[in-house]
Amino acid sequence: MDKLIEVDFLDRKIREVTKEDAHKYGIMHRAFSAVLFKGKSILIQQRAHDKYHCGGLWTNTCCSHPRWDESLTEAVSRRLKEEMGIQDVQLEEILSFAYYYKFENGLAEFEYDHVFIGEYAGQFEINKEEAADAKWIDIDELMEWMKDKPHEFTPWFIIILPSIKKHLESCKLV
Repeated sequence: MDKLIEVDFLDRKIREVTKEDAHKYGIMHRAFSAVLFKGKSILIQQRAHDKYHCGGLWTNTCCSHPRWDESLTEAVSRRLKEEMGIQDVQLEEILSFAYYYKFENGLAEFEYDHVFIGEYAGQFEINKEEAADAKWIDIDELMEWMKDKPHEFTPWFIIILPSIKKHLESCKLV
């Protein structure tokens, strides 16, 4: 069973908890969301349909949790490779925030999420155990889709997408 890092509101480590307990009891834990972009497009994935929550919903390029003895950048690199077959991407953390969301199945996400972005123009190969689909999409088109059909997206992606767009605009990347 995967172990997660329980944290406080300042993202300080408290203890290891199982992934099951973290989501069953709504224990705040460290997480990350990675978004890869090229030009005005970002790479999104559709979560595998059999995920324990948010199965079939669209989300950012990759999201997961670091291990106790692993830095966030190491964890992001590891999971980008495991989920999308992507390696050697320069990533920058642009945001961190805490959020809570209770799912219909009784599970809850209570995460201190670190958001990373990176420019990437290479190929990807999805791991079907992690993602049902993935595609590049224009960020403005994505924001319209999300506005019209928010139920098709993960709750954390709805939170981070406006910040991603603002960051890319401020850097004159879109």
